[in-house]
Amino acid sequence: MLKGFQKRFINMRASNSAMLILTLLLAAACAPKHEQQKLNTYFDNGLSRYNRALTNVIVSDIFTPPVASRIYAYPNIAAYEGIRFMDSSKVSLAGQLNGLQALPLPDTKKEYYFPLSSMVAFMNVGKALVFDLEKVDALEKQILQEVQDIGIDSEIYTNSVAYGEELATAILAWASKDGYLQRTALPRYSVNDEPARWRPTPPDYMEAIEPHWNTLRPFTLSAADQFDPGLPTVFDSNEKSQFYQEAMEVYNTVTELDSNQVEIAKFWDCNPNISTTKGHVMYFQQQISPGGHWIHIAAQVLEQENANPVKAAQTMALTSIALADGFISCWDQKYKSTLTRPETYINNYIDPDWMPILQTPAFPEHTSGHSVASNAAATVLTNIFGDNYQYVDATEVPYGLPERSFKSFFEASEEAAISRLYGGIHYRPAIELGIVQGKAVGQHTFDTIEFEKSDFAYKE
Repeated sequence: MLKGFQKRFINMRASNSAMLILTLLLAAACAPKHEQQKLNTYFDNGLSRYNRALTNVIVSDIFTPPVASRIYAYPNIAAYEGIRFMDSSKVSLAGQLNGLQALPLPDTKKEYYFPLSSMVAFMNVGKALVFDLEKVDALEKQILQEVQDIGIDSEIYTNSVAYGEELATAILAWASKDGYLQRTALPRYSVNDEPARWRPTPPDYMEAIEPHWNTLRPFTLSAADQFDPGLPTVFDSNEKSQFYQEAMEVYNTVTELDSNQVEIAKFWDCNPNISTTKGHVMYFQQQISPGGHWIHIAAQVLEQENANPVKAAQTMALTSIALADGFISCWDQKYKSTLTRPETYINNYIDPDWMPILQTPAFPEHTSGHSVASNAAATVLTNIFGDNYQYVDATEVPYGLPERSFKSFFEASEEAAISRLYGGIHYRPAIELGIVQGKAVGQHTFDTIEFEKSDFAYKE
């Protein structure tokens, strides 16, 4: 009897073991297959895609150029921090950017797919900085679903998403201390009767945009005025004065524009919110910002180069940081000199009926924001990809303008700068000194940030 019982018990154990093995095999068959190569292909040029999506939200939310530059910087920094572990030679930007302390590290006992972590970090930071966060959230959910449809190990998926979210939380905590929220408590720009002082311009006479942007914490600059470009020409209404001649140059240039110069002015307009009045009706047209334009140039070049995800993240981080610091530097001088715009001066002293080709932006004259931002970005991109780098810029195609071809980044940035004279919205000194200022900011950004362990002593 005992032997029979033992036999039945052994048979039952064998049967249970077989069932367990069968269950495990079925579970393995049903579990997501980790399609590494397909995932890698899916995430090719991912950062370019994310930045274009972010641009669409920035444009529809009508963020001003300085604010837009901040919105680009933090998500791209987060994206780099999420992707850098694909290359063991790369180091964190913590300890290099002002105020950025050590960031969370991946658990060495867990497996991750870092392109996914990078995307999650970018999206979570991005949607915290915009108004229409639903659009960013929808894209993130779409990507997460597509990643699962392609096939990713469930544990790796969970680990990667969680790490991206953890990084985003840390980056946002750092961003919250940059002075952005505090600036709203500062006094508004005051308009007075001083003829040299900037005042609102037609057609909508908007109040001054971001008069305290220089109070924000820069990313790499030691202070907002680290690369002070110097003051503009002294205001003077006398017809023999230097300032009057500078205004006359703007007046004559706009009067004598050829078709190519008009095209250049419109291509680089980059005014986020143009108002047009017809009769008693005013309507608005949204466009990409100067910083957004250069983010898109970087994205196009990265696609042209078929750059790997780590190089793409480095490029976008550097470009966005240079742009953000460029706007802080530029706005510092704008609201120190508070110089009147050509439109106001020309209407008062030369021709009361004169109008510029472009709508005059709602902030002071000196220096030119596009000149600074464009040359900061061009300096970074030239350091990365070299001089005489040829590319086609299709950034403005969605806004109804044709592509333009350039033989170098500096050819583009200098064209962007002179477009402000063609458009009738800047005197020449603001353009030329803005170019110098932007190049200084861009080179400082490139020289300050190190990505390789061999070049940087920071220890995690």
